[in-house]
Amino acid sequence: MASPDLSGRDVVKALTKNRFRIVDRTGSHIKLRYEHPTNDEDIRVVSVPMHNRIKLGTLRNIAEQSGAEDFDAWVEWIDRHC
Repeated sequence: MASPDLSGRDVVKALTKNRFRIVDRTGSHIKLRYEHPTNDEDIRVVSVPMHNRIKLGTLRNIAEQSGAEDFDAWVEWIDRHC
């Protein structure tokens, strides 16, 4: 797979369509929080840098924080929903 070309705005836009909500902004980073509707123990917090292009390693960290099991599928999902 080629390196994905996603911005912070793309990632935030897609995650907010999937029950993540913006809870904080510090400098150039936006913090999003996910709370599972039926499992009170499933809470995820994701920090997304608002860069024009997010580096591959950072994208992998964001995918892991958001609970993705398959990075390539996650990138494709973000690309479709941004």
